[in-house]
Amino acid sequence: MTELIIDHTGLSVADFPAMLAFYEKALAPLGVKVLMQLGKEETGDFEGAGLGREKPILWIAGGGQASPRVHIAIRADNRAGVDAFYAAAMAAGGTDNGPPGLRKDYHPNYYAAFVLDPEGHNLEAVCHAAEA
Repeated sequence: MTELIIDHTGLSVADFPAMLAFYEKALAPLGVKVLMQLGKEETGDFEGAGLGREKPILWIAGGGQASPRVHIAIRADNRAGVDAFYAAAMAAGGTDNGPPGLRKDYHPNYYAAFVLDPEGHNLEAVCHAAEA
């Protein structure tokens, strides 16, 4: 069984529509999509969306930018997924924070890319598998 201790997490953002659009585009190459959306009528005071592959694991919610900025890492199945994430995130308006490549100081097969989202949060795609 893969170790998993966090069931889901959330990110509060200042510009919900723009940030949701960014995350949809950036995470699409990793098979992550919007699985649930909630309006103010359901939450009481904010719009929100749950993204994931099979169930919502990352919630984006309007209502104000999170501070301090956060780091979110999404697992990629292979290194090509990391590369595709990086290209998609950059095309969606992200800022380079570390191009795709090995980070051997973490472990010999740690292949990752880092992009700052439009509000400055550090979004990472990582593959732990050896190159195929």
